[in-house]
Amino acid sequence: AAGMFLRLLSDIQWRAAHPKWRRMTGSQRSTSTTAEPHPLSLPAQAQVVICGGGIMGTSVAYHLSKMGFKDIVLLEQGRLAAGTTRFCAGIVSTARPVSIELKMAHYSNKLYQQLEQETGVQTGYMKTGSISLAQTQDRLISLKRIASSLNVMGIPCEIISPKKVSQLHPLINIHDLVGAMYVPEDALVSSANVSLALATAASRNGVQIHERTSVSHVTIQKGQVTGVETDRGRIQCEYFVNCAGQWAYELGHSGEEPVHIPVHACEHFYLLTHPLQEPLSSSLPTIVDPDGRIYIRNWQGGILSGGFEKNPKPLFTEGRNQLEIQNLQEDWDHFGPLLSALLRRMPGLEALQIMQLVNCPESFTPDMRCIMGESPTARGYFVLAGMNSAGISYGGGAGKYLAEWIVNGYPSENVWPLDLKRFGTLQSSRTFLRHRVMEVMPLMYDLKVPRWDFQTGRQLRTSPLYDRLDAQGARWMEKHGFERVKYFVPPGSDLLDLDHSKTFYKPDWFDIVGAEVKCCKEAVCVIDMSSFTKFEISSTGDQALENLQYLFSNDLDVPVGHVVHTGMLNEKGGYENDCSIARLSKRSFFMISPTDQQVHCWTWLKNRLPDDSNLVLEDVTWKYTALNLIGPRAVDVLSELSYAPMTAEHFPSLFCKEMSVGYANGIRVMSITHTGEPGFVLYIPIEYALHVYNEVMNMGQKYGIRNAGYYALRSLRIEKFFAFWGQDLDAFTTPMECGREFQVKLDKGMEFLGQEVLLEQKQNGVYKRFTMFILEDHDTDMDLWPWWGEPIFRNGRYVGKTTSSAYSYTLERHVCLGFVHHFDEQTGEELVVTTDFINQGEYEIDIAGQRFQAKAKLYPFSSLFAQRRRKDDVELSGYQRE
Repeated sequence: AAGMFLRLLSDIQWRAAHPKWRRMTGSQRSTSTTAEPHPLSLPAQAQVVICGGGIMGTSVAYHLSKMGFKDIVLLEQGRLAAGTTRFCAGIVSTARPVSIELKMAHYSNKLYQQLEQETGVQTGYMKTGSISLAQTQDRLISLKRIASSLNVMGIPCEIISPKKVSQLHPLINIHDLVGAMYVPEDALVSSANVSLALATAASRNGVQIHERTSVSHVTIQKGQVTGVETDRGRIQCEYFVNCAGQWAYELGHSGEEPVHIPVHACEHFYLLTHPLQEPLSSSLPTIVDPDGRIYIRNWQGGILSGGFEKNPKPLFTEGRNQLEIQNLQEDWDHFGPLLSALLRRMPGLEALQIMQLVNCPESFTPDMRCIMGESPTARGYFVLAGMNSAGISYGGGAGKYLAEWIVNGYPSENVWPLDLKRFGTLQSSRTFLRHRVMEVMPLMYDLKVPRWDFQTGRQLRTSPLYDRLDAQGARWMEKHGFERVKYFVPPGSDLLDLDHSKTFYKPDWFDIVGAEVKCCKEAVCVIDMSSFTKFEISSTGDQALENLQYLFSNDLDVPVGHVVHTGMLNEKGGYENDCSIARLSKRSFFMISPTDQQVHCWTWLKNRLPDDSNLVLEDVTWKYTALNLIGPRAVDVLSELSYAPMTAEHFPSLFCKEMSVGYANGIRVMSITHTGEPGFVLYIPIEYALHVYNEVMNMGQKYGIRNAGYYALRSLRIEKFFAFWGQDLDAFTTPMECGREFQVKLDKGMEFLGQEVLLEQKQNGVYKRFTMFILEDHDTDMDLWPWWGEPIFRNGRYVGKTTSSAYSYTLERHVCLGFVHHFDEQTGEELVVTTDFINQGEYEIDIAGQRFQAKAKLYPFSSLFAQRRRKDDVELSGYQRE
């Protein structure tokens, strides 16, 4: 087999060039099948044990050793780079829609470029460039959005015509193309050799590498990694890194305390050909044809071409797998549609001789993003797996970020979109994973327009009101496995059109959401927000208050019944969470956080609260249904249902009281709406949910009540400049940088986490500022919409990106939120961002290469709505998150 031959050849060359390798590991075998002498014994202990000798494991070892860790052991059950890495197509592509993935791929490209010089191991690095083809205008728009991101990062990239495609790659058929994206610095490598080069550099830095060594399980005591059991003995260790690729799931479940790593393998096919009659030039660009579902690269004068078919074949659902991945069965019938697409794209290949159809497993994740980070249940247990067929592109960057995480306690970039803690145990069901990866694999090349949703693994976590809302026309999206309403389709609307509206322009739901927003502002709406994460923290004495005062930036020593908006900050002053906390009694607190905080926030608190039986942290998310009553008539509805006065004198803003609503007791009513509009959130014990909902809807009829969804909520919160954790706020953003100083009590009489950084920022200024942009010359009906991630330009120079955006039905304009930086024009150094710097600039937002003028506003801005509303009474004190 050609793949095997290449792998063996690289193995022989590499081992011949490094006799020290044989002495160090005792792997003195030749590449024949003769018995292997006994290798060197394993060390009894190490600081870090890495499981997996593919691109991920060797990259982590390389970066850890570069960062000064000495006591590192890498274990590989077969031979180095003999798993998925060996079969990898070797395409290093930086064109990624997610910012952190783009940064990882860019770093990998730069690393591989100099690796051969550093190690002496040939990596096959060749800068060929890549061309992504567009057969439709929508595909071209998606490429233009990616091109905008690449250009502002300094990565050369251009949108080119079909004619230019033909000049760069003469064999490509261009008759059905509308354009393409050319990234000249993308590259090709031999992925197995890159892995061997990283291993060589790591071993020179003192990393011990042991092949033919299987990890049976990881031992965990009191929530902390203590060692690794292998088929050759035990190694005590402080950190364990699971880089086991498609075996990461099984390895995570092998111990007494499972670590859930949601990855699942699918078969992945690509074709190898003999050299063409006139061999292809080694510098020809790689072709990615997502509408044809294929990629094409040159390979030794011939081509290598694979793709992501619509009907993938999941593998090893029952857990069966091979030690080193042997070539799976060829399946020409299955590969047929991809072969047809290849021949359409390169018609000159008809007479080509095929050498082999390669079939190897690739592991995929539930959301098409890789998995990295520390386990929420076992301290010191790190994971790097699930590369979704982009392992060689991410390998260098992912290894670097994970090594930083282990050494420093956090990576140098915001990696939340890739963090293992974005998943819960519910995504670890094998049935769920099997069905989801069958959807994920085709999605790799499907056109993804804004606000698209997965279709598999749905209706997993639902509110008790799900059926009731569904019957009234709810359209659903999913967050952390929880079904949430986007909007409600009114009776008589064309349902089919709405379910299939996929566009970068004005969406079909525009008027529906507009009507819901209008109702929130003029009457009363109900939004089911049961998916919010809800914790209770209580103690026998003052332990709860004392610990929360240290972990949160605002002052929680407030009278019973008051609600506090506060950040949960890290040592660098950045937001680990943004939440509302109600003081239920002297010794108990009720904490409301975003939906996707359930695992992350729990882990953060558990790791920092003392192990004290008198202090109790309980997850009560499932105990309460949350109904958000938004609008000026919410007060009337609740007053009539509870026979209690709900006006501001009796029920002030940011207040919490337990009440009866209808027949139901024990309902926690809070005077916040997470939008800045007047209203209340009702936290209802789950068994009363249906009753209270029915009572509210019946009583609200005379006030014009209606259901609403999260799209209306998003529009309301963005036009009020409310930041949303996970999108606007992250672990690298402080309250000072987003105008939230009023949520920080620097003088609350005790130290809190992140306080030093905030004091320093207060004194010296900040290097980025959260800013609102109102688009000026943008035609909502005809122009492309901003969604998020658009570059921001000030006086023609790039200063940052948008983090979220929505149409404001009040202002009748698009509103974007984002961070503005101040870069020195000569050196590029970051400078302090002042209010004057923000206010004195001329701004533009780049939407897929087209720039629109925008007006910048800083928080707060109470005069913003004056011209649009009769009363200039925008209440901003009661704001919250989505």
